[in-house]
Amino acid sequence: MLNIDEQINKLNLSSEITKKLKNHNINTINDLWILKRKELKEQEFTDSEIKSIIIALQLQGLDLNKKMYN
Repeated sequence: MLNIDEQINKLNLSSEITKKLKNHNINTINDLWILKRKELKEQEFTDSEIKSIIIALQLQGLDLNKKMYN
């Protein structure tokens, strides 16, 4: 599992999603991890982009809204 203070680049998301996250000042995994799906939708992320983000987080044992899996 990654440290939540690491940069979002460590999630290996597409460059388009990473750029979009950074444009919304979401730079660390923690910045992303604390968000809810609804908040990403409000920032104009598509369902497909949100699913990619969720999968990348889950591969690290995390999920949106501060959920953690062991």
